Amino acid sequence: MKKVDALFVHANAAAKVYQDLSKDLSAIEQPIWAALLANSARCAGFDVDILDCEAERLDAASSARKIESYRARLIVIVVYGQQPSASTQNMQGVRELLTELSTDTKTLLVGLHPSALPRQTMELEDVDFVCQGEGPRTINPLLACHDLNSMTELSDIPGLWYRNNNEIDFNTPARLIQQKDLSSELPGMAWDLLPMEKYRTSNWHAMSNGGKRTKFASLYTSLGCPFKCNFCCINAPFRDGTGISKINAFRFWNVDDMMSEFDKLHEMGIENVKIADEMFVMNKRHFLELCNSIIDRGYKFNIWAYARIDTVKEEYLETLKKAGVNWLALGIESGNIDVRRDVTKGSFVNTDVRSLVKKIQESGINVIGNYIFGLPEDDIESMRQTLDLSKDLQCEFSNFYCAMAYPGSELYTESSRLGWVLPSSYDGYSQHSYEMRPLDTKKITAEDVVRFRDNAFHEYYEDPAYLKFIESKFGKSARQEIEKMTKIRLRRRILGD
Repeated sequence: MKKVDALFVHANAAAKVYQDLSKDLSAIEQPIWAALLANSARCAGFDVDILDCEAERLDAASSARKIESYRARLIVIVVYGQQPSASTQNMQGVRELLTELSTDTKTLLVGLHPSALPRQTMELEDVDFVCQGEGPRTINPLLACHDLNSMTELSDIPGLWYRNNNEIDFNTPARLIQQKDLSSELPGMAWDLLPMEKYRTSNWHAMSNGGKRTKFASLYTSLGCPFKCNFCCINAPFRDGTGISKINAFRFWNVDDMMSEFDKLHEMGIENVKIADEMFVMNKRHFLELCNSIIDRGYKFNIWAYARIDTVKEEYLETLKKAGVNWLALGIESGNIDVRRDVTKGSFVNTDVRSLVKKIQESGINVIGNYIFGLPEDDIESMRQTLDLSKDLQCEFSNFYCAMAYPGSELYTESSRLGWVLPSSYDGYSQHSYEMRPLDTKKITAEDVVRFRDNAFHEYYEDPAYLKFIESKFGKSARQEIEKMTKIRLRRRILGD
């Protein structure tokens, strides 16, 4: 039995979250926040380890037995996903794991969903503690407690929710980590505690790397987002410790510290890299300096990163490409200007999407277009406009989502206030699960939205023109990978499957 102060756990919900896509097609990504928080605690002097149940392919019962083989003082279950909005769906694996655990060791949930709904999480789950906030300023003081049962000690820990007899008690959230303190309080990832050989990137990302999905790593270079789209929950853990005020919490690590992370990836032979920032192409002083440093090192990464259509400038593209950024994921959202304006506060409704996508592709960078069906003002006609736009743009890959009121988003708050129907289970928030249940719009039902989305997916990826485009650009094997993907048809309870 291994004795540690804290065991950081990433629960496994892949089979329910992705259905048959989980077997070979979905990515298996490092639990970035588990690795960040574990390294933070380790640098603070605590003995830690990480158990990635998804990468190890452990079900709930096997995960529980593995956890119980540790002599951990605190079990920290970290609830994030491959993208910020994937946090709630991963609570499905957390619930199943907690049900199987039979240990007296204290448990703490940290992550986007617990931070967005701390009281509800305490009420619904058999957990001792919940962290509201980023984590280090709660977890490390908790580990420093002499007695995890002492109400006196617990009451001094910022951001902590805990049980006080039969009542749920909580403390003021911890103050947000300032940019100048990021490198000292979140000093990189604990790569050495992760099973690096078990991670793989998305099938489309590998198209620009000869189809090789491993070796793969995912990391942040910045935290938070300055924008306030009402469907997004990214900033749920990033609230001001003086209250629950909505603030712009965008911060980034300095380039020297980030390059030490990229140096490690290079030394490990990593080729595929996902920059998981909600908005990498944002602050040009940050991302251009980082790209130039990668270029100066001569590293040959296959990188994908996120941007908005109003943050990508033509003058950035050459540097991004030289640094190995072969894919940019753009939030295009809707092909209908009124639908898009309703959810993005009018922030980029006038951007010429067609011209921008063409310029990015002409620079040698591939585009992932992200689209949402079922936004509040959507109907069948406006969703058709979105699908037609996606086919017209012919991005190298496209993600089709249904609008979800994710906990931590403005849309969730509004939905709860107005009594709109929300998913009845955690995995109901997954875009790919059997239980998936998006919002009704003001004009059509959730069933209409799901049916349109799933049909749109197959219409797009089975289009002969698209398949010819992929084969001409990436080769026959890439086309075959797309055809393999479209052979899987997701089953949906809402559609009567």
